[in-house]
Order: sequence, then structure tokens, then C-alpha cells
Amino acid sequence: MSEPWKDRATIDRMLDEGETWAVVGLGGNPWRTAYSIAQELQQRGKRIVPIHPSADGNLTVLGELAYQTLADVPFPIDVVDVFRRSEAAGEFADQAVAVGAKGVWFQMGVVDEAAFRRTTEAGVPMVMDVCPSQQWFYRERAARA
Repeated sequence: MSEPWKDRATIDRMLDEGETWAVVGLGGNPWRTAYSIAQELQQRGKRIVPIHPSADGNLTVLGELAYQTLADVPFPIDVVDVFRRSEAAGEFADQAVAVGAKGVWFQMGVVDEAAFRRTTEAGVPMVMDVCPSQQWFYRERAARA
């Protein structure tokens, strides 16, 4: 497989089993992609946890309290969904491993092969350059066919 970070079984497992999704880069702007994806995650029964550097203990996004860092989250995280440029995303994969997240998801256009190696070598599954919304759409379309 030329892009091991697009492994179908890993994608499906995160979509099906990941209940709590920390969304890195999620702020209160409804025009941002992170906002619409987090909203869809909620609509599909997932708990979202906004991670944003401007979180001050009072910021809520989509009804959920935001945290400045993954380490600030006081409960387990299943999937860390990263909305950052490729050159800034790797540190969040490392943080996800450090907090014991069960998976890391880099959004469309976000690829860091070194972070993928570090994360998977640490035993944490990871996908990159993939959108959960599109994956659900493809699955639902295939189920109707």
C-alpha cells in the first residue's frame, strides 16, 4: 500500500469505535471546516472536545467546554482529530500519544510521514489526509448500492 495512513480497517475502526473526539483547532467560527466536521461528529453521536489555544476555561463550542491543550482534558480521548497545517500537525500526534489517545486523525491535506511513523510505532493507529465526513458519505452510498 503506497499510503499506509489510509488503511480502510483503521478508518472504519475509528469511525465506529471512537466515541470521544478531541478536535484540535476547533474554535467558535461556524465558517471553519473544523466546526462543521465537529458538528457532524456530534450528529453521529460522538462527544467532541474542542482544543484551541484561546480556550480560557470559559470558551464553549457546540455546547462543549474547550481546552487549551490535550493534556488539559480531564477524561479519556478516543480520537484526536487535527485541523492544522502539515508542518504544525506532528506535535499534536505526539501529544495524543502522550495522553493515551486511542487514535490520531489528520484531516484532508494534512500529511506528516514522520509523525505517522512515531505514532504507529508507539502503538497508536493513525490516519492522514482523510475526512471523516467523506468516509461516512462513501460508506452510506455503498450501503445503498
